[in-house]
Amino acid sequence: MGWWQVDADTLAGSRFVLSPLAETFASLKLLHAGVPAHPGEREWLRRHLPGYRARLAADPVTALLVRCGLGREWIADFLTPAPRGGEPFGTEVARVAAARPEDARAHLRVSLAGPLPAALERDDLPERAATLLQYVWTEAVRPDWERRRRVLEADVVARLAQVSRGGWAAVLDALRPGTRWLGDSRLQVNAQEYPPREISGAELVFVPVTARAGWVSWEERERYAVVYPAVGVLAGSGTGAVPAGLGRLLGPSRAAVLLLLASPLSTSALVAVTGQGLGSVGRHLRVLLDAGLVERRRAGRAVLYSRTAAGDALAEAGTARGW
Repeated sequence: MGWWQVDADTLAGSRFVLSPLAETFASLKLLHAGVPAHPGEREWLRRHLPGYRARLAADPVTALLVRCGLGREWIADFLTPAPRGGEPFGTEVARVAAARPEDARAHLRVSLAGPLPAALERDDLPERAATLLQYVWTEAVRPDWERRRRVLEADVVARLAQVSRGGWAAVLDALRPGTRWLGDSRLQVNAQEYPPREISGAELVFVPVTARAGWVSWEERERYAVVYPAVGVLAGSGTGAVPAGLGRLLGPSRAAVLLLLASPLSTSALVAVTGQGLGSVGRHLRVLLDAGLVERRRAGRAVLYSRTAAGDALAEAGTARGW
């Protein structure tokens, strides 16, 4: 397993940040895989996958770059610079374009675990990668960025609440598969066998993305990042089968919303996770608010909903008894 040595001060000073580039790269991974994890992703792929595939079919060098850069166990490092937080997409993607060609080729050999194809022995790989990321951002992410941002903000609020309740260990154990707190100042970041890294004194950031994706990145001795899937956690048990009795009592769709609100979520987050329309989610929330089963509060620009004690009791009873 790969793990980082993190002292108490570094962990205490760590923070959650949002990154348009990380969201765009996660979307690129989703386009590359072509397999949705929930209804919202299925519709998004229906709209954007044909254009993405047509673009790569017309550019075989970039298509090969993507296949090689998204290795089975390791992503080529130059594709995923560590997010700094608060930067616009253009500033972030410029760091991809500015990678040294020899570094890009070396990173690709690592992701391939072997020699580089002859077609990629060239100096324009960073620019090609940045151009493709710019395309994904412009065509498939930026038109929806405000909704995505609200989903990510809701996830951060929920994580911070979890930190206050159970400490960092509880949060780190639930970030993504392969990530957990090992104790003795050790953070496991993936399941691969890589040498440990001493990162004490560096900046440590945690970066949510809406796709079911995750990776780690770093700028040596300065900044380390753990990118994790917000949707996987937001979906939680609520995206599984709604207990029959609870569904009859509230209606299946409204019961699914109640089950998801174990952690604070925005209306946009609920739309993204459930695949229900905005109007439907809004109506369900109004009924649940009127019944005293959920409450709402403002967090920055977002309005977040969460279950009340009565909502917790109803959801837990329905799940435990399999109504």
